[in-house]
Amino acid sequence: METQIHGLTEKIADARSQATGQLQALSSLGDVQEWERAWLGPKGEITTMLRSLGTLPKDERPVAGRETQALRQELETAFAPIRDRIEREALDARLEDERVDVTLPGIDPQIGAIHPVSRMIDELVEIFGQLGFQAVFGPEVETGRYNFDLLNIPADHPARDVWDTILVDDPTAEIVMRTHTSPMQARTMERIDPPVRVIVPGRTYRYEAQDASHEWMFTQLEGLAVDRNITMTDLKGVLQEMARQLFGPERRVRFRCDYFPFVEPGVDFAVDCAICSGKGCRVCKQSGWLEMGGAGMVHPNVLRGVGYDPDEYTGFAFGLGIERIVMMKYGVDDLRIFNTNDLRFLKKFATAAVS
Repeated sequence: METQIHGLTEKIADARSQATGQLQALSSLGDVQEWERAWLGPKGEITTMLRSLGTLPKDERPVAGRETQALRQELETAFAPIRDRIEREALDARLEDERVDVTLPGIDPQIGAIHPVSRMIDELVEIFGQLGFQAVFGPEVETGRYNFDLLNIPADHPARDVWDTILVDDPTAEIVMRTHTSPMQARTMERIDPPVRVIVPGRTYRYEAQDASHEWMFTQLEGLAVDRNITMTDLKGVLQEMARQLFGPERRVRFRCDYFPFVEPGVDFAVDCAICSGKGCRVCKQSGWLEMGGAGMVHPNVLRGVGYDPDEYTGFAFGLGIERIVMMKYGVDDLRIFNTNDLRFLKKFATAAVS
């Protein structure tokens, strides 16, 4: 028995000496974890010694257990301050590496902006709102009745040809992508009695060849005013005021006779090209003028079609190409760029919005 106790005492003394020597040499978090696992962990040396007590005679186990537990307590007491010091030093080093100088200037975030076409819609809504017009919106998929019939466009009119109109379904059903925002003329007049003063902004679709001033999808703003005693003078006054507010008093405005099925008489409305100052360029096709859209007095057949009496009421209507107005106002020389999502182009408007 004396030999067994003496052997256990030597084993505890050797463990104390070895563990203490390793403990003093610890210098990193990895060393700390490895030492704790080797000596105090579930499979560590002290745990192994405690489990081996069952091989001793019953009367020797209490003494051996007390000495082994005393060694565990001794090592844990010595280990705690060393572990805390190393963990604190490691944390301080990491915080130093991750230090941020909050006095340095920050990184400017990329700020989005309203698309130039949407911005122009908002500007036009505000201008026409001051002139007494209310903005309304309609469906982009229309029936032939509203897109053509109620606008005095008969079945044999070229505008109803499949090469000009994008059909959504069976051609005989004439469900189409609207070719203009004019269908809201009829929809609005069917719903309310005169006086009527509305503008209709929105996307329109036509099967067209693309160039610097034409797209298959473009944005249009339709205007309509119906009341007693409205004349062409009222139409010219409204469009001239719009041009003045958009482009400044130096811009020249031109009205020329033109034909549109839903107005009589009809005119096209143009502003001298701000890109070339009226000298001629590819955007204005060397004419010095950029057509904004068509206009005229509402055709009596359109008024009759929605139940208005053309002998009692008159009105005017106009349709403006919003992209062309943006081109004029901001000096853009190619209409196609509005739908390319080119960030170099869009950032110019983001900068303008911030400033």
